[in-house]
Amino acid sequence: MLTPVVDIAPDRPGSLALPEMAETSAASDAAVPSDPPLINFPAAAAEKPERQGGISKAQIRSSLKALTLDSVFASIFTSVTTGVLLSNFLLQLGATSVEIGLVCSIPMLANLLQPVGAIIADKTASRRRYNLLTFGLSRLLWLILVLLTVFDGTGANNHLLLQCTLGIILAAQVLLALGSASCLSWMGALVPHRLRGRYFGLRNSASTLTNLLCVPLMGLAVSAQAGGTTHSYGAVLFLGVLAGLASLGCQLLITDVNPQMPASGGKIATESKPAGVSSGFPLQGIFKDTNFLTFLLYFGLWTFAVNLSAPFFNMYMLEELGLDVSSVSLYNSLSAAARLLVLLGVGKLADRLGNRPLLIGVCLAVAAIPALYLGAGTHPGCLWPWLVLVYLISGGGWGVIELCNNNLQLEIAPARSSSAYFGIAAAAAGIAGALGTTVGGFLAQFAGGFTGLFIFSTVVRLAAIAPLVFVKEPRRPSLAQLLRIFFSWKLGAVPVLQPLK
Repeated sequence: MLTPVVDIAPDRPGSLALPEMAETSAASDAAVPSDPPLINFPAAAAEKPERQGGISKAQIRSSLKALTLDSVFASIFTSVTTGVLLSNFLLQLGATSVEIGLVCSIPMLANLLQPVGAIIADKTASRRRYNLLTFGLSRLLWLILVLLTVFDGTGANNHLLLQCTLGIILAAQVLLALGSASCLSWMGALVPHRLRGRYFGLRNSASTLTNLLCVPLMGLAVSAQAGGTTHSYGAVLFLGVLAGLASLGCQLLITDVNPQMPASGGKIATESKPAGVSSGFPLQGIFKDTNFLTFLLYFGLWTFAVNLSAPFFNMYMLEELGLDVSSVSLYNSLSAAARLLVLLGVGKLADRLGNRPLLIGVCLAVAAIPALYLGAGTHPGCLWPWLVLVYLISGGGWGVIELCNNNLQLEIAPARSSSAYFGIAAAAAGIAGALGTTVGGFLAQFAGGFTGLFIFSTVVRLAAIAPLVFVKEPRRPSLAQLLRIFFSWKLGAVPVLQPLK
C-alpha cells in the first residue's frame, strides 16, 4: 500500500505491518470510540451512530478483525520477499550496487501503473474479487523462484538465476501496483474516520510484531541450513508464499465494497469535494486541488530522498561493516520492536492532534538516519550500541511516518474518487523513488561511495519536509490552532478537551 522504501530496507511499506485473539478483538471493539476528540468539528457529527455510510457496526467489527489477520500473514510474506533476506540472496548471486538499486526501483516504477489500476478497479463491481486476482497472481509468481532455487542450488548459473529473479520481481510488482490503490480505497471505506489512527496503529503493530518474530528466525534458517544459500532461501520463500496466500484467504471474511457505489464506504455521502472533481477518473479536478498538489510535492520529494540511501543500508552493513545476515536480521528485529512500541500509542495521538504535526516532527528525526549510519563505520568499537540506537530511531520513526502518511492520504482524498487520488500519489512517488534508487546506485558505485551518498540523502530529506508545513488536513486543527493548544497547556488557561472558539 503506498509505503515508501524505509531505512531498514523495503518492507514496505511495511513496508509495508500480531496480536492473537485478544488484540484482534480489541481492534473490532474499538468501533465505538470512547475518548472525545481534542477539537469538535461539525463534520464528525454527521456520522451515523449505528451504521457507517451503509455498512453496519457488526460488518465493520468483523472486517477489522479480518484485516488485522490479513496484515499478520502478509507481513510474513513481505519479510521474505523484501528487506535483508532478499538483499542477502541477491548479493550471494553476485548482484552489484547498481543491480540492488534496480531491484529497489522496480516497485517505484511499477507504481506508475497505479492510476491504471484505479481506473480498472473502479469499473468493477467488487473490491474483493479485484484484490484477490491482482494480489493472488502477484504472490503465486514467487513460486517460480522457489522452483528455480530447487533446481539451481549449486551456484553454477548464478547470473541466470539473478536475471530470472529480477524478472519475477518486476512481474509481481506490476500486479501489486494494479491492485494497491483499490486495496487502500477498500480499507478507507471500512474504517471510520475517528478510528483510523487507533485502528491502523493496532494493525501495523500486529504486522510489526510478526516481523519482529519472523525475520531473525528466517535469517538464522538461511545462514544455518545446509545445501547453500539459494536452497535455504528457496525453502524460506516457500513458507512465505503460503503465508501470503493465507492472508488472501482472510480477505474473504472482509465486507465487500462495490466501487460503483462509493458512498457506501466509510466516508459519508455528503462529504464535500474539491472544485472540479467529478465522477470517473477526475484527472482534471485532481490537478486543480492545490492541497493535494502540495501533499504530492512533499510525498514525491520525501520518497526521492529516502530512496537515495535506504536500499543500500543493508548492503553497507553486509559489505562495508562486515556483518553477516543473521546479525543484520537481529538489528531489523530491534527496529521492529521499536516500531511496535511506538505504534501502540501513536494511533490515538494522531486521531486527537492530526497526522500532519506528527509527520513534521518525526520526519526531522528520521532525516538524520543516513548520517547516523556513517557513525557506525567511524567508531568500530561502538558498532553494536551505535547501530542499536540507529535502528531504534529508524523503527519508531518509520512506524509513525507510514501510519500518518496513509491516514493523511485517506483524509485528503474525496470519497467518490479516492482510488484515483491514491493512484496519482503512488505514481508520483514511483517516479521519484525510482529516480532516487537509480541516482543512489550510481553515487554509491561511481561518485563518493556510501559516505557521499548518505550525507547527500540527509540534506535532501530535510529539504523535502518543507512542503508538508503547508498541507491542510481536513477535520483536524490548523497550525495556528495547535499553537494555541500548546500555549494553553503551558499557561493552564484552557482545559485540554475544551473546543477552540
